[in-house]
Amino acid sequence: MSFLTHFDARGQAHMVDVADKPATHRVAIATGRIEMQSATLALIESGSAQKGDVLGIARIAGIQAAKRTSDLVPLCHPLALTRVAVEFATQPGDADSAPQVLCIATVETVGATGVEMEAMCAVQVALLTVYDMCKAVDRGMTITGVRLLEKHGGKSGSFVAD
Repeated sequence: MSFLTHFDARGQAHMVDVADKPATHRVAIATGRIEMQSATLALIESGSAQKGDVLGIARIAGIQAAKRTSDLVPLCHPLALTRVAVEFATQPGDADSAPQVLCIATVETVGATGVEMEAMCAVQVALLTVYDMCKAVDRGMTITGVRLLEKHGGKSGSFVAD
């Protein structure tokens, strides 16, 4: 079993020293979704939500969140990101699932540490923005399924979720 790198030998939290790690191309892809009522999804898809272009604003929020992750997660390193892409897909729902907006964030850098937290932060904030922009019509929306799909680069190599 691996040890937790954010704790020192005395069990105190610390920022991991990455000074001796080589800079490599790093990529992380995360996903999540927000479930909602059919009428809420229809507002989003038609562009008629009172606050405007829900997915356009959520995309910008997700990009901004990736860039500001180290301000939000205490032990994350500030990174010079080379790419952030936030994409959405809508799904109308069926007998097994609620209507929803799926979000996928891809984050890249060339550096000494990975961008998994930036990708997951982008997804969370993008979906929170969808909630914020639609809460007047649907306070029962649920953000769920946020997780890392893939990460590539660095000493530990690649990870691809099942």
